[in-house]
Amino acid sequence: MPISAKPADKTQANKVKVSGVILVDKPKGMTSQQVVSKVKYLFKSPVHDSKKAGHTGTLDPMATGLLPICMGEATKFSHYQLDADKSYQATILLGSQTDTGDAEGQIVAQEPIPQLNEDFLASVAQQFLGEQQQIPPMYSALKKDGKKLYEYARAGIEVDRPPRNITIKALKLQIIDDAQIDLTVTCTKGTYVRVLAEDIAKKLGTLGHLTVLRRIQVGKFSIDDAVALSSLEESSLDARQSWLLPIDACIEISAELTLTEEQCVRVHMGQRLNVFDVLTGKLKDYVSKVVSVQLSNSSAVGVDDIASNAFQNLEHEIPVDIRLLNAQGEFLGLGAVSLNGRLQPKKLIQR
Repeated sequence: MPISAKPADKTQANKVKVSGVILVDKPKGMTSQQVVSKVKYLFKSPVHDSKKAGHTGTLDPMATGLLPICMGEATKFSHYQLDADKSYQATILLGSQTDTGDAEGQIVAQEPIPQLNEDFLASVAQQFLGEQQQIPPMYSALKKDGKKLYEYARAGIEVDRPPRNITIKALKLQIIDDAQIDLTVTCTKGTYVRVLAEDIAKKLGTLGHLTVLRRIQVGKFSIDDAVALSSLEESSLDARQSWLLPIDACIEISAELTLTEEQCVRVHMGQRLNVFDVLTGKLKDYVSKVVSVQLSNSSAVGVDDIASNAFQNLEHEIPVDIRLLNAQGEFLGLGAVSLNGRLQPKKLIQR
């Protein structure tokens, strides 16, 4: 159930904690945190506590689109979507560059726009696929020496920014008119589409900046399943609660283990369990596969022979995250289990 009956604190003892994930279609002009604050307010009532909430990845104020918001106990698992791939649709206006990389900024340079065709766009798009490094823009919320980069930028100060590793997994460019192109991209976390748009414009032989940016996918979540903030405002509290996804909606782990009543009590006390006898079949296969991937990745990143051999010797002790359920099939949280049968409670929800 998306609503957990655990009170938030002693002062809220008579209130029901709102827990779950809601997919909101963020409107233009609002910050992501403003949307979170609005959602918290909309789920608040004399009998509901909605104080705890957070989003799973910032969108610029000018951007619209998918903003998954975790509430209550679901916030414990928000990082699974923070790390997820994201997809965007954007419009690049060619011929001019702004200081922010989007239409919110001031034009700082202009260049002629060459004649474009679909074949040329396809060849340029191909050049941006794969792993690469990207330098974050000055107009961003990243911090240097405790100060946000956009604060330096507004003061006319440019600071060095180390490049970040990103991966562009899919990219498509289409002509809208003589001065505009449509960009559809799927990328790893931390990718700045504004910077990508500027780099694409340069490859096309001109300058450019974003005029439209819309997020359409976050991990397994799609914009098609999101509710507009205005619709949420117009709905009743019961209708709003119907939009809540389960507490574990952000978790993309299929492996699960059902615990006995006694085991449930023990894990909630933080105790380890020995589950070797039930670590069989699909569950054991899943853990073995994840361990094998981790071992292969350790070799791929250049771990020295001594460290690699030590890692191999620990194969049966490497913990793998799985879902934990009670006898009624209710989600309890996450545990980390090893092939030696040791189960360590990791992140548990309160009911």
